[in-house]
Amino acid sequence: MSQGDRGGLRIYLGSAAGVGKTYAMLCEGHRRAERGTDVVVGYVETHGRQHTEELIEGLEVIPRARIPYRDTTFEEMDVDAVLARKPQVAIVDELAHTNVPGSRNAKRWQDVEELLNAGIEVITTVNIQHLESLNDVVLKITGVPQRETVPDAVVRAADQVELVDMTPEALRRRMAHGNIYAPEKIDAALNNYFRPGNLTALRELALLWLADKVDEGLQQYRAAHHITGTWEARERVVVALTGGPEGDTLIRRAARIAARSHGGDLLAVHVTRSDGLTGANPATLAAQRHLVESLGGSYHQVVGDDIPETLLTFARAENATQLVLGASRRSWLSSLFTGPGFGARTIRGSGDIDVHIVTHAHMGRGRGLPRASGGLTLRRQLAGYLLAALLAPLLTLVLTSERGNINLISDVLIFLVAVVVVALVGGVVPAVLLAVAASLLLNYYFVPPIHQFTIAEANNALALGVFVVVALLVSSVVDTAARRTRQAARASAESELLTATAGSVLRGQRAVEAVLDRVREAFGMESATLLEREGGKEGAPKRGPAAEWRAVAHAGTPALTTPDDASVEVPVGDDLSLALLGRTLPAADRRVLGAFASYAAVALEQQRLAAEAEAARPIAEADRMRTALLTAVSHDLRTPLASAKAAVTSLRSPDIQWTAEDREELLATADESLDKLTRLVDNLLDMSRLQTGALSVFPRPAWLDEIVARALDHLGPASKNVIVDIPDSVPEVQVDPAILERVIVNLTNNALRYSPPGKPPLLAASALGDRVELRVVDKGPGIPASDRDRIFVPFQRLGDTDNTTGVGLGLALSRGLTDAMGGSLEPEETPGGGLTMIVSLPAVAEADQATAPGRRERDETAGAH
Repeated sequence: MSQGDRGGLRIYLGSAAGVGKTYAMLCEGHRRAERGTDVVVGYVETHGRQHTEELIEGLEVIPRARIPYRDTTFEEMDVDAVLARKPQVAIVDELAHTNVPGSRNAKRWQDVEELLNAGIEVITTVNIQHLESLNDVVLKITGVPQRETVPDAVVRAADQVELVDMTPEALRRRMAHGNIYAPEKIDAALNNYFRPGNLTALRELALLWLADKVDEGLQQYRAAHHITGTWEARERVVVALTGGPEGDTLIRRAARIAARSHGGDLLAVHVTRSDGLTGANPATLAAQRHLVESLGGSYHQVVGDDIPETLLTFARAENATQLVLGASRRSWLSSLFTGPGFGARTIRGSGDIDVHIVTHAHMGRGRGLPRASGGLTLRRQLAGYLLAALLAPLLTLVLTSERGNINLISDVLIFLVAVVVVALVGGVVPAVLLAVAASLLLNYYFVPPIHQFTIAEANNALALGVFVVVALLVSSVVDTAARRTRQAARASAESELLTATAGSVLRGQRAVEAVLDRVREAFGMESATLLEREGGKEGAPKRGPAAEWRAVAHAGTPALTTPDDASVEVPVGDDLSLALLGRTLPAADRRVLGAFASYAAVALEQQRLAAEAEAARPIAEADRMRTALLTAVSHDLRTPLASAKAAVTSLRSPDIQWTAEDREELLATADESLDKLTRLVDNLLDMSRLQTGALSVFPRPAWLDEIVARALDHLGPASKNVIVDIPDSVPEVQVDPAILERVIVNLTNNALRYSPPGKPPLLAASALGDRVELRVVDKGPGIPASDRDRIFVPFQRLGDTDNTTGVGLGLALSRGLTDAMGGSLEPEETPGGGLTMIVSLPAVAEADQATAPGRRERDETAGAH
């Protein structure tokens, strides 16, 4: 199916329940229906709100699917019915909802994906606390863990995201007027989850997330329309780093500027020049990069010969609004001879970007390291020509006036010094020109006969000849040294760039994308794409227009689909190619690009190998589990089977007349053996499901004392020795009651087995923050601290040697089942000796408890009936 056949997705985003998302969604559905659009309601949850229920009237409602689970029937959206009806628009509420086990998909957003792929447009809702990336933030703000989440990529991929906003005061008024919850739940909700501080923080999260989404769309629009000017829709502060000691001051100053505008971005950039950059200490740059990232910014490194132009190009590409530079560290004397610094040149070309020149303690004190000059710039060459034009007549006038006091050899040496100085400043050409001019001036003004271009003595001719040769040699040496310095500086810049790239790749999880993003930034390209030739076709061309390529990864926009569309292409073997879109690069850059391309190829291969290893891991784990299961079956299943078989065979034997007491004992033996066999098989199957991720868990609010009571009933008479201490103040827990019951049975049975006579186990519960802890305490021999992790390994029976007490699955299964419910199981030493198993479970938030009857209210209702 082509991208054009996919349905559109519109999401109404809210900061909390009750802001009006569902209401706005249904209003949009009515507007679409009034325009003649075929609209159906796939699923809408009204929560008993009258105004919302009234809005459903007039819209076609697809009947819900009824799914049985654990002796209860639940209602979910009937995806098959919606697909069969195939409307133009489907209204689906609560995108982050978790479907009941047995449904077509585990999550409702997966149901929505199916509708979109079928060409159906979907209108849906989601709260900000259900976004996966904000889950931990919401937990810190509200103290309530969110079990139902939706990947951010699903929401970011929506065609439209509309914020349904409401001030905390207005939302609390709606709550107080009974427009959200029933009257008996209002006070609890207002005093807990719906506190003004919580609602304000959630509202800010929603606004900031949507601002990021809007900014992403703006960047795509600017790239698609080739807009390079700055749009001050959002503050973006770029700070330029040279690797000097003033960097920390600049970073903190730029961070404060960015913080003044909510949602402002901080970007640090270091420009590596082909002729080297003074004071670029790698250790200092690494420390400054860490500082930038700790302040919430991002670090970038680019290559450019013209530093001011490179800085401004980067800033405009990032849509920066402000640029922070440090005051020059050059002394006033250096500034006098070399002209305006980078700051002044940057300001002249900044246009609509504000430039901040920040003073610091190191300005005007000179560079910390000598300048690594490389190559002769045009400015130096012009300076050489000017110096040669000034020195030739000036020295001639001075030496002519001192002709009686200075001989010819001194005149030649003085002109030779001038040639050397010009060679050092301007290189070969100005020095050669000065040497030729000096030889003519010496011949005319100082070599007899004076004022004639003739030489009377051979020694004078030799002196002039040596003068010209020395001048040529010195200027040649200077020029060669300049070229070598340029090459060394270029190699240093390339090495620094590759080192920075390697560091960013090693710190990240998306190695290929990190390499491509660094290439795009470093060379100022619009996009960088790693293309792979489609294989598997006999006789398929490897290169040329007929070859078929696909984009493996890309950075920037647009992504290329074939190397022929690239401005620069670097092949990597027959099947991979690095394609860059933007400007044409000089040949010298292709060596570095080749290294980047090889790096990207290796990263791609490592990424694929890691994916294959990850895919093979469940298979290896399953093989290990099957081996362990076979080992267990070889003995542990045989023992209860043999006991049951022997008892039943004895009862059926016609040769023996059993008394009623004997028959009862044999039947009890058979029944006990079959019970052991049933528990063993259940444990083996559940451990297998846990290992393969196929265990269905359906958490819901439940009272811990009720679950403990049912668990002790399963233990029979032995449970009479167990002490239970669960206060009424312990809140409900968010668990699967049947699974938690099995965990408690396993742990209590284990405690009973090792508890000495007269010291029964204790089951005690307490609330701790947003968790409830159940402690199973015994006074037995305990377990050494070094062995406590081993007791949770399947098929381990620490200290057992008779192989008659099970396959060692109880604790391993208990931990796996607890983890599956979002809890944890940890051992600790019992004070005075013994072992305490701590089951930590998520407590139901007070705001959520407000939506359900309380314990006392529930008991009174049960008693009334």
